[in-house]
Amino acid sequence: MADNTITLVGNLTRDPELRFTTGGKGVASFGIAVGRRYQVNGEWQEQTSYFNIVAWGQMGENAAATFTKGMRVIVSGRLEQREYQNREGEKRTAIEINADEIGPSLRWATASVERTPRAEGGGNAGGGARGGSQSAGGNAGGGDYFPSDEEPF
Repeated sequence: MADNTITLVGNLTRDPELRFTTGGKGVASFGIAVGRRYQVNGEWQEQTSYFNIVAWGQMGENAAATFTKGMRVIVSGRLEQREYQNREGEKRTAIEINADEIGPSLRWATASVERTPRAEGGGNAGGGARGGSQSAGGNAGGGDYFPSDEEPF
């Protein structure tokens, strides 16, 4: 299977919405806008693309507790397509980024990272922010892919 990792840098278009599965696992969803500037015949053009992001588990909970609309973030994850039925019973398709990593962009900001305690059974390492700064998250869950969250040292 081909690798479909995508990395985006953009601004949150809405505050993360945190929900929980029936099993108690957190899942946060939010949107980001990614802008691009380029020249055509000496004139600057702007193009903005919008992406839906899904973050599972402790990382999703950390993202919901940390990020707010307008913050600039870096998201690395997998491009995924999912099908669902809307309220009228019509079949729909959604394309979204299932986040493996989320963090603040430090290009025009600073951040203070605070580690969250590990959950029983190995849990996840994550971050929380203080004083309106942005912080990094932990591990993604959901789907069939579970990256190792063990520290390399």
